[in-house]
Amino acid sequence: MVTSVRRQRLRRLARWALMAVLLADLLALSDTLAVMSVDLGSESMKVAIVKPGVPMEIVLNKESRRKTPVTVTLKENERFFGDSAASMAIKNPKATLRYFQQLLGKQEDNPHVALYRVRFPEHELGFDPRRQTVYFQISPQLHFSPEEVLGMVLNYSRSLAEDFAEQPIKDAVITVPAFFNQAERRAVLQAAHMAGLKVLQLINDNTATALSYGVFRRKDINTTAQNIMFYDMGSGSTVCTIVTYQTVKTKDAGMQPQLQIRGVGFDRTLGGLEMELRLREHLAGLFNEQRKGQRAKDVRENPRAMAKLLREANRLKTVLSANVDHMAQIEGLMDDVDFKAKVTRVEFEELCTDLFERVPGPVQQALQSAEMNLDEIEQVILVGGATRVPKVQEVLLKAVRKEELGKNINADEAAAMGAVYQAAALSKAFKVKPFVVRDAVIYPILVEFTREVEEEPGVHSLKHNKRVLFSRMGPYPQRKVITFNRYSHDFNFHINYGDLSFLGPEDLRVFGSQNLTTVKLKGVGESFKKYPDYESKGIKAHFNLDESGVLSLVRVESVFETLVEDSPEEESTLTKLGNTISSLFGGGTTSDAKENGTDTVQEEEESPAEGSKDEPGEQAELKEEAEAPVEDTSQPPPPEPKGDAAPEREQATDKENGEKSEAQKPSEKGETGSEGISPAPEEEKKQNLARKQRMVAEIGVELVVLDLPDLSEDELARSAQKLQDLTVRDLEKQEREKAANSLEAFIFETQDKLYQPEYQEVSTEEQREEISGRLSAASTWLEDEGFGATTVMLKEKLAELRKLCQALFFRVEERKKWPERLSALDNLLNHSSMFLKGARLIPEMDQIFTEVEMTTLEKVINETWAWKNTTMAEQAKLPATERPVLLSKDIEAKMMALDREVQYLLNKAKFAKPRPRPKDKNGTRAEPPLNASASDHGEKVIGPPGQSEDAQPISEPDKATQSEQKEQSTEQKRTLKNDEL
Repeated sequence: MVTSVRRQRLRRLARWALMAVLLADLLALSDTLAVMSVDLGSESMKVAIVKPGVPMEIVLNKESRRKTPVTVTLKENERFFGDSAASMAIKNPKATLRYFQQLLGKQEDNPHVALYRVRFPEHELGFDPRRQTVYFQISPQLHFSPEEVLGMVLNYSRSLAEDFAEQPIKDAVITVPAFFNQAERRAVLQAAHMAGLKVLQLINDNTATALSYGVFRRKDINTTAQNIMFYDMGSGSTVCTIVTYQTVKTKDAGMQPQLQIRGVGFDRTLGGLEMELRLREHLAGLFNEQRKGQRAKDVRENPRAMAKLLREANRLKTVLSANVDHMAQIEGLMDDVDFKAKVTRVEFEELCTDLFERVPGPVQQALQSAEMNLDEIEQVILVGGATRVPKVQEVLLKAVRKEELGKNINADEAAAMGAVYQAAALSKAFKVKPFVVRDAVIYPILVEFTREVEEEPGVHSLKHNKRVLFSRMGPYPQRKVITFNRYSHDFNFHINYGDLSFLGPEDLRVFGSQNLTTVKLKGVGESFKKYPDYESKGIKAHFNLDESGVLSLVRVESVFETLVEDSPEEESTLTKLGNTISSLFGGGTTSDAKENGTDTVQEEEESPAEGSKDEPGEQAELKEEAEAPVEDTSQPPPPEPKGDAAPEREQATDKENGEKSEAQKPSEKGETGSEGISPAPEEEKKQNLARKQRMVAEIGVELVVLDLPDLSEDELARSAQKLQDLTVRDLEKQEREKAANSLEAFIFETQDKLYQPEYQEVSTEEQREEISGRLSAASTWLEDEGFGATTVMLKEKLAELRKLCQALFFRVEERKKWPERLSALDNLLNHSSMFLKGARLIPEMDQIFTEVEMTTLEKVINETWAWKNTTMAEQAKLPATERPVLLSKDIEAKMMALDREVQYLLNKAKFAKPRPRPKDKNGTRAEPPLNASASDHGEKVIGPPGQSEDAQPISEPDKATQSEQKEQSTEQKRTLKNDEL
């Protein structure tokens, strides 16, 4: 009995704990019901949102366009974004920043930095000596890093999404190019942090496009693998991706569709921008030839003129995609000289011949990385704006050897839609249909360390070891654990990129440093001193390559084991509570669950680091240090023709590790089995004699970043505050402009109203002259001193004018409302009087209203009639220029009071029960039909079958019965009449 009561208490506590957790989740979700995605392109961005009632929708900007230029204009006192900034590029090209994403995560000596200086010489790039990066020097007092500029753009995209969703948004998924390395991805995350965004994931734009394609074609995906190639040529770069679609069996949701990135190829500088720059250079040459003999300056030295030419080149490229020739013309290109020249598509293609030759390059790279050939590709789909160029399609069609290219996807919005679907899947506020995404690592990552070995007695040497942590085209997100077994003192190891031979020499220079981080461990020797009687199981380093493709060292710990005696003890209350909560979710206390709960190290060892593939002769020795997989790592892993091969291999490793750990803990196994079949006493005694106890000591870690130093916490805080101050300044400016516009609009509207008949009728000439004079003075003040007036001054001026005109506007508004309000009051009074008259006609036997209720209604009706007549008589005596005594709010109050009384009686009648009828002499109640009348003398009786109608005569009713029927018929008619009323 005591045990049963205790279990009930534990279950009750578990339910309350579960309810508390769910309530906390609901409260946390109340402010984050909407999520957004930002598809950051080189030239433009697309923003999409998901909120309750809006599945997936592209956000319209302030100009009602679905695509917004990634352009920022920075001045001393104001900022412009999007289309406004793009138009400012011609007026102020130095302060207008475009295509700055290629500077993210790059040091000053990077070839892309030099290329940016050549393409946009109007921008002055400063040098940051600490990080070896560049920043935009707008003015001597104004400079911004590329991360800060990107943070401004992300903050602007969030404002667009919030205006569209009409609620605050903090969670976002941001697309990045697939070829971004660790430094570039960290730079985007830092920019999002400055903007105050919570990044759910950095998703590769090619993966987002593939996800969008698969989500809208879910029914076409089956167990047969389908290989689709996506060729994405945007403004700044080109990426070719091979994706495999098929349904796989998942642990939680059964058979679900999956996309797996099989191969990726890219060209960082092949895109529409380079074509436009070639066209701009061609147009500049034509303009210089037209002014050759006039001793004019070179148009290339004029930033404004070059900005105009770049805009015209962009338009020309678009037009030549559909026409064989077009006339380029710019009004007032330079020195008030107009420019006009004819450009043909053939000339454009000749300018970009070398660019078109590079189109097949990403295709070959993707096939090589996927270890596939073109025959295995079912379809090639075009993505990106630059793929609309006819020559690009022609060259690509020859390269892929297909009959046609697929154009059945929105080339501009596919990535944004795929990213917002992923955002909804990652958010706790939405439930979407599962779609498994297996992205691929583009750049392999390995761990390097040096250890001292004794080759001969007394002869020591240093040996350099490499372990591949995340292999090329391996799936992520993923966790890995690497174990160092032969260290008992502090040591260092290095995290670097692996084999990058698939990149060309120029790409390697653009890639930057191939060394990521040096890890310095502190406290290894102290951990050995802390547990001298324990056996060391090595120093375990836990790595995580998260959903954003960013590598992090989670923790480093020193693990020890020893054999200890164990005796069965009664579970504590907290343990029972935890087991009860687990049982509520459908789980039980199994040996596997206990193993995962007590052994924190073994939990993440499902994916050990891979052994070195270029040193097959040393695998046996190195495998012990790095905890290589059970299978022989001297052979390279077989290719994965099926998307589910890798997970099956990992599950197998997990199973082996689980069986091994269970064997190491027989006492726990015995406890678990005691609930079912209890073991023999001798076996239980042996199991309780000794078990392996594992102790973990945290190791101090010092990270030395080698590729690109991250911004410190103070620098991040200062940058975030700088952006916040700029945002507040912009909001204050918008508020001031809104106040000035409101004041100006009020002045013009009121001056116009003074001449309208309805306003002249209720005002005197003196009143109108006073108002007109004050309005003219305010207009003069706004023109002369309004530019320097603050928001408070503008609002105070507007309040003064509204107060001056308040009485005039009130009289006009009241006269406009009188006809409608008085008509409604008359109708209500008439209907109420008819209702009261009908209620009084109800016979006393069927009366449902009391005399007090009907008297109260009659009193209210009479009082309302009296008030109306009196007030209208008083109003008729007043001149129209005085404040009226007949007010619309008083009419509404009288109507509400009268309607309340009528509604009370109607509700009472609706739910009233009919009174019982008196019975006749025989004890039965007469139930005549509704159509009974005074002429009815009786009912016709139908005899049984086979009997004629005149077999029995109908008895004549007596006079008392006839009179009773007449009275009932009359009462029914009255009841019907009252009901109709």
